[in-house]
Amino acid sequence: MPEKNVTLRKIKFNTMELYKRENIGWVDLLRVLACFLVIFSHCCDGFIAQFDRDRSVFLVGVFSGSLVRSCVPLFVMMTGVLLLPIREPEMGRFYKKRIGRIISPLIFWSLLLPVLFFLYLNQINPATQNPLISLPDHDLNNLWVKLYTFIFNFNFDTVPMWYLYMLIGLYLIMPILNGWLKSASKKDLKLFLLIWGVALVIPYVKMLAPVLGFQGYFGNKGILGVCDWNEYGTFYYFSGFIGYLVLAYYLIKYPLDWTWKKMLSIAIPMFIVGYAITSYGFILTQKFFPGNYANLEIVWYFAGINVFMMTFPICVIVQKLNIRSHKWLSQLASISFGIYLCHYVFVTISYDMFNISGLPTIVRIICMTSLTFLISFIIAWTMSRFKLTARFVK
Repeated sequence: MPEKNVTLRKIKFNTMELYKRENIGWVDLLRVLACFLVIFSHCCDGFIAQFDRDRSVFLVGVFSGSLVRSCVPLFVMMTGVLLLPIREPEMGRFYKKRIGRIISPLIFWSLLLPVLFFLYLNQINPATQNPLISLPDHDLNNLWVKLYTFIFNFNFDTVPMWYLYMLIGLYLIMPILNGWLKSASKKDLKLFLLIWGVALVIPYVKMLAPVLGFQGYFGNKGILGVCDWNEYGTFYYFSGFIGYLVLAYYLIKYPLDWTWKKMLSIAIPMFIVGYAITSYGFILTQKFFPGNYANLEIVWYFAGINVFMMTFPICVIVQKLNIRSHKWLSQLASISFGIYLCHYVFVTISYDMFNISGLPTIVRIICMTSLTFLISFIIAWTMSRFKLTARFVK
């Protein structure tokens, strides 16, 4: 009997702890903020795609889009806050619960979004002004192809799904990472994050190497061991989004005890420098590597040092605010995933709706973001009310 009571107390404790982790005010705020920033980022893309056709519009798009590159890293860090350390005692149970939760939305939206794009671009507004849209890519033949090739990767209509493929990869490694985190000392965590910090610079080293004369191996310009038969370079296992998971775990286990003065004196300059590298770096890359979209993406890498410099300040400042949990905020945060999943088609629709002569570009972006967020919220909230559809948005 006593053993049973102890077990019950443990179950109650774990349930309460999990509930608290999923209803932390500052975490809810960051989830909603990250979702809004993702939509804002996508609303900038159509203007960035103007490039030299309309330089002023391009620049507004770049400076606006660069401001919100921390959106996805914030999402990943919140995953680390909510799931680490892992509560499921078995790896298989964790995979079933977490990856199983991702598969249904991935399939559902990978099938629905191309249909919605097809209907809008062929039946409602074939004269879309969005420069990212190629109408031949949205004919009936291409629609059928998109409906089964999503098993290989996302396509233009399903761009937000890239995050789900990546998230599944994080889920796969988290139980293994979890075992180390439980035994790792503060010093160990700092060393990991230091090596990860070095890996954040690698994309720029790869960009710079050919400029300094590096010719690669038979055309392959990979560095530090990367070649045609090996994608896994020296820092491969310490690079990418896994570092944001560890960083989130570190900040929860060892919260910064900085005063507000110290916090702001470090965080604000860090964010400004990161933003300057991100925005001006994008412009300079477009100037010196015209038409090289791969290099443009390097400056905007979510796992790049400059984007980290924008992400860290936002996270630690919001964490220090110690915001109380509110029911409305928690409910909004609970469907932020659904808002993210369904928003992309409405970015194009809102681009055309606010294509108003004389309307400043930044105003168009803000209006597009607000309308897209509102419509996506209504859809996600409505779907969350029904058992049959809730699985696709929560």
